[in-house]
Amino acid sequence: MIVTSPKNLPQEVKIQLLLTGGHQYTIYLKSDAPLLQLLAKTFLSKNQKAENSTLFQIPLAEGHSALCFPSEHLVGMVTEPPIYLQHLEAQETKNSIKDYTYSTTTTDNLESRYLRIDNFLTNSENQQLFNYVLQRKSDFVPTTTSTKTENYRRSLVLHSFPKFRELIVHRIKEVFPDVLNKLSIPVFSIAEIESQLTAHNDNNFYKIHNDNGSPDTATRVLTYVYYFYREPKGFTEGKLIIYDSQIQGKHYVKAETFKTIEPTNNSIIFFLSRYMHEVLPVTCPSQDFADSRFTINGWIRRTD
Repeated sequence: MIVTSPKNLPQEVKIQLLLTGGHQYTIYLKSDAPLLQLLAKTFLSKNQKAENSTLFQIPLAEGHSALCFPSEHLVGMVTEPPIYLQHLEAQETKNSIKDYTYSTTTTDNLESRYLRIDNFLTNSENQQLFNYVLQRKSDFVPTTTSTKTENYRRSLVLHSFPKFRELIVHRIKEVFPDVLNKLSIPVFSIAEIESQLTAHNDNNFYKIHNDNGSPDTATRVLTYVYYFYREPKGFTEGKLIIYDSQIQGKHYVKAETFKTIEPTNNSIIFFLSRYMHEVLPVTCPSQDFADSRFTINGWIRRTD
């Protein structure tokens, strides 16, 4: 089962833009996106021989680049699944969308998105993984942060777990194209998939941070978190908070709004590494290691 957030989002559309000179570019938009409606209106204006020109400025690669072209250079558009101009024109009238130039200079909140996949491993693999961490309890060490800030992160980590690291990486590569599609992320080549195995027990947490805010982490595009634990669950809380964003100048910063994700056994979460996020304190009355909130978490890096 694949679940997107927030719920009841409009349909994702893959759009191949055909420009003069034989140039082609692929973008992903929601079926009710104002930009998609503006592209459709451009075609309708051409058909009506309107003379007004619109400058399109479409962010690519999470804002690292942009596709800019005047509307008169747009000669075709291939959509998957099919989207018809009549439908978009009617939707535009209904929503009273005004013409605008699409750019990255807005200061409005940018809503965070994540993808959750349930039953990511088989039940047998999930149980084998749980049994494995119990056997490796003595090999877990306290976590640290790159800034060495005190009382910012509290948990235990296992850095080497070859068999299950290979399993998780293999499964991530299998779903990778679908993850990019569902989260509207431009295709990129994987340089590395990093992994660590983490245990959060009573009063363990990780305060607000992002995962690609330093020079050595700048190529991290996607963060993933795979949850597993003993049933029935021996802890409460430990929710993952993913903050929405806003743009100040040329930088993404944390907004006041956020998404809350409850840990679910044998599920995996994907979200952009640039999002600010945190793990709220875990409550584990027994303080037994076996009752911990376990994760395999890591990052998918792009090639430079």
